[in-house]
Amino acid sequence: MSGFKNLELLAPGGSMESLIAAARYGADAVYIGGPLLQLRAGQTAFTMEDIQKAAEHMHSLNKKLYVAANAFTYPNEISSIVDYAKNLKDANVDAMIVSDMGSIRAIKRECPNMEVHVSTQANCTNHESATAYYEMGASRVVLARELSIDQIAELRAKTPKDLELEAFIHGAMCMAYSGRCLISSYLTGRSANRGGCAQSCRWTFALTEEKRPGQYFPVEEDEKGVTILSSYDLNAMELIGEIQKAGVMSLKIEGRMKTAYYVASVVNAYRMYLDGADLETCLKELECVSHRPYSTGFYKGEIITEKNAPASYLHDKEYAGPVLERMGDRILVEVKNKIVEGEQIECVSPGKLGLSFTAQDMKNMDGESIQSAPMPGMRFTMPAPIGIEKGDYLRR
Repeated sequence: MSGFKNLELLAPGGSMESLIAAARYGADAVYIGGPLLQLRAGQTAFTMEDIQKAAEHMHSLNKKLYVAANAFTYPNEISSIVDYAKNLKDANVDAMIVSDMGSIRAIKRECPNMEVHVSTQANCTNHESATAYYEMGASRVVLARELSIDQIAELRAKTPKDLELEAFIHGAMCMAYSGRCLISSYLTGRSANRGGCAQSCRWTFALTEEKRPGQYFPVEEDEKGVTILSSYDLNAMELIGEIQKAGVMSLKIEGRMKTAYYVASVVNAYRMYLDGADLETCLKELECVSHRPYSTGFYKGEIITEKNAPASYLHDKEYAGPVLERMGDRILVEVKNKIVEGEQIECVSPGKLGLSFTAQDMKNMDGESIQSAPMPGMRFTMPAPIGIEKGDYLRR
C-alpha cells in the first residue's frame, strides 16, 4: 500500500468533457482556462456561464475548480483582470492561477477574497521569491519545473508553513525555462507567452555550421533530421513519496490540450497509485496513452542532454471510443478509431484497469448487425460485461 495522505491530485480540464472525466476518475481539483489571459489559445475556452456550471459540478462532488489566467499581462489589461477576478469569485471559482506580479497585486487589492495561485510561468525557484508572493497574498506557488527534490525541500523549510506548494508530476515539458519560450513567436508570430504556442520545438531540425553551408552534422535520428529541441514527457509517479516529503501538497498533471480519454486514463493511474495500487501496474497504465518517452525531469538533479524526444508519439493501446450509455446488457459507443467484431476491447473505468471483453453482436443505430464500426463519430451498440458504465472509455 502506498499510504499517501493529504495530497491533492490536480488535473487539466480543456473541455467540459475532460473536466467531468477528471473528476469522475479521481482528481481532487481541476484547472481550466477561461475567456481571458489563458495560455491555451487553441483550446476552446470556457465561457463565464461554462465556468459557473463547472464550479457547480466540482463543488457537488466536494472538489475544487481553479481558473488559469497566467498569460503575460500588459498595461491595458490590468483593469480587465481585476474585473475578471470579481466575476470568477461570483462564479464560485476556488482560485485563480496567475503569473504576473502586478496582476496578483491588483487582484488581491481589489478582490481580496479571491484565492491566488502563482503560476509556474513565474518561475519561482527560491524561498525568497515564494515568500514575496505569499506576502502579496498568494496562498499557493506552483513551483518551477527546474527544481530538484532537494531544492524543493530547502525552499519549503524557509517559507511560511501555510504557503501551499504545487508541482507538476506528469505531462509534456517545455524546452524553455519555465515555459518562457520565444521560438514560436520568432518562427510563426505566435507568442507562447500569450497562449499561442505553435509547438515549434517539436518540429524536425538539423544542425549546420556557419562556415560550412549545406554540410550537416551527423545528428539525424532518421531521414528527416533530429528533434533537437523536443523534450521528453514528465512522469514522476515513482517519486511521489519523495516529492511529498519535500513539502509538495498538490500534484499537477499537464494536459489541457489532451483528450478526455487521455485525462481519464492518466488521472485514473495516479489516483489508483495514491490509493494504494501497485506502482508497476500503474506505471504500465501510463504507457497505454499517447506520450513521448518519459523522464523524471529535474527532480533528481540530473539533466539529460544527449537525448531528444522523437517527433512521433508512443502508446501501447489505441483509443477506441467513449461509452455514451449503458442499456441493459448492451452499451452505446461512439467510435474514435475503428472497432472490428471479434477483437479484444479493454475498458478504463474509475478505479479499475484493463477490464477486457470481446467485441461481438455489434449493431448500428437501426438495429442492423455490423461486422465493424470504421468511421469516427459512428455510433453502435454491443454487449458488455457488468461494471462498464456511461463515462467509461474503450481501447484496444
